Amino acid sequence: MINVPNDSLRYAGFGRRLVALLLDMLIVLPLSAVVFYFAEAHVVFRISDYVAAIFFGLFYQVYLVRRLGGTPGKLIAKLRIRKETGKAISYREAFFRYGPQFLFNLLGSVALIEASLRLSNSEYQLLSFHERNHRALALVPSWDRPLWVANLIWIVVETIVFFANRKRRALHDFIAGTVVVNLAPEKPSTQRAFQPFADY
Repeated sequence: MINVPNDSLRYAGFGRRLVALLLDMLIVLPLSAVVFYFAEAHVVFRISDYVAAIFFGLFYQVYLVRRLGGTPGKLIAKLRIRKETGKAISYREAFFRYGPQFLFNLLGSVALIEASLRLSNSEYQLLSFHERNHRALALVPSWDRPLWVANLIWIVVETIVFFANRKRRALHDFIAGTVVVNLAPEKPSTQRAFQPFADY
């Protein structure tokens, strides 16, 4: 993995990071469709899917980030995750960067698994997709709603922190000691063209 000299770091703005996020969603979408298909067959499959999602998140957000320097969406958008010095990150930075969202995802999955365990397979098979989701929400433990609110607050704070600093570091970047840098070459121009989100 190539290190980026500290004096040449160009911090990624909102627009390019949003593109990377959307690309990651598109990449994961086919896999989610396959998981959804098998989850319809049996309540046990649905529970196993929640467990698999936990490990997939670690693979996608920790292993790939450490191995490749970013998620596939970031790589396509020519972004890389680096230490503040410009050096490649280790598993420590990759995990701490994903850690807060991993904790929310883990606890959320535990709540959904607990709800699914309260459903018999016969009841599960009789319900439509909409009814299953509605029933699962009714069966989640009482601590799931505060968890959902805490996750929402976390996202809001992340966004505020991101726009409040010049390097466009989100809160998870500060926790991990990382920055997201733009590797795309800048086009020389005597007059700056209009670029939405260029400074964000």
